[in-house]
Order: sequence, then C-alpha cells, then structure tokens
Amino acid sequence: MCIRGRKEKCAARCWLLMKTICFFLLVIVFAAACAPAPVLRDEALLDDDSLYSGEPCAAPCFYNITPGETAWNDALTILEDNAEFTNLQTQGPAEDNPALQVSWQQGSEAPPCCEMISQDGEIVSLLFLRSAPNHTLDELIDAHGTPPYLTGQEFTADQAIFSLIYPDVPMVIYVFLEGAETGELSESSEIIGALYILESDMELLLQTTELHEWEGFQSFAAYMESDFEVTPSVTLTPTPE
Repeated sequence: MCIRGRKEKCAARCWLLMKTICFFLLVIVFAAACAPAPVLRDEALLDDDSLYSGEPCAAPCFYNITPGETAWNDALTILEDNAEFTNLQTQGPAEDNPALQVSWQQGSEAPPCCEMISQDGEIVSLLFLRSAPNHTLDELIDAHGTPPYLTGQEFTADQAIFSLIYPDVPMVIYVFLEGAETGELSESSEIIGALYILESDMELLLQTTELHEWEGFQSFAAYMESDFEVTPSVTLTPTPE
C-alpha cells in the first residue's frame, strides 16, 4: 500500500511494473529501433530445465538467484562465472535512480534471452527469461499445477501469448499461440518465457491488472472475449518523464 510521503515513488514503481509485465514491451527492449518485430518462438533462446526440474533451485530461483533475496553483486558474479552466459550488458545507476539492470544471452551466437533488474541497486527484484520452445504446458502443470489467473496479448497476426499468473511463487509464465484468431491453449502449447518477481510486485499486479480465472484449455478468443473475473482495485496514472 502507498502511504503519504511515498505516493509518487509508489506510483512510479507500479507503472514500471505494469510496463514490465507486458511481454511484448520487454521483447522490444531487446530489439533495435526500427527493426522487424521479434519472433517470439525462437529455438536459439535460453535452453533451461530449472522451471520444471527445480534444479539447481526451484522457481522463482534461477541459478541460485532469487528476487528479493540475492544481493545484486552476488547475482552478477553468478552470471559472469557461468561460461554459458555471454555478452553481459549492464545499465545504471542514474544520478536520480539507483536501479540496475543486466541483459545476457546463452552462447555467443544466440540472441539476447534474459534480463535481471534491481530496483534499489542492492537486491535483485526481477528476472525475465525468454526461453526456447522446448517445454510444454503439460510439463508446467505437472510441476506447478494450473495457474489461478491468466491474460492474453496479441503480438502480431500470427503471434499471441497467454500470460499465466502464479501468485504463490510468484511468477508469470508465457505460453505461445499461433495468433489471436485461431490460437488455442492445449497440453502441447509451448512455454516461451518466465518472469520472476517480488511478492510485493505480484500483489501490485493483482491489484492493477484485468485477469481471467483459469477455466481450462480454451481458445485465445474464448478467454479474451469473456468478462474479466479480476478487475483493478487500484488505478495507476503514468508519472511524467
């Protein structure tokens, strides 16, 4: 909850979270301006089993990095010491903003796959992982159960995603669909990304986002044309740049 004296800071954080939670906006971070729209389903992206196996640690932990727990410097050392991860690109802090972020790729020829952010410059607060379509929704459900909530975004005419919300982890998992008109969720739907966040940011997400309750394997249209069961209890206004 925002309290008096912290209203502007909280509003900015909420707005940043909502921008971050949108998968397509995060993809754009990795794409050069004026470049063609990125392909969401990419075999060259992160190949990692930890979301399903729980090894070397269980979500929302990635290679022993956990939002809200791992110090930024320790997390950065873990990434730098992993020979699979290359081309680490860091940004921040700014004069009036302590936030830090780093992006990286898996292998020298692969596209950027992953991003880590610290809101305060001290503790990791977010991990965003774009993954190769090597795992399916039935594997995710076997490991974590069905998600309580989901929402969808159309990206291009032949690319759409469902964002599956797991508040108790807390994480958001991205499932690929072949367009909004004909795409359908099924056991064989491919997982193409994960977002691990703070418990407090998950609470903000639930308070500020329109969400559908999970009602099984349905089409993109069936979900998105129905009424939202979860509606915002907090209204956000973007802060001036």
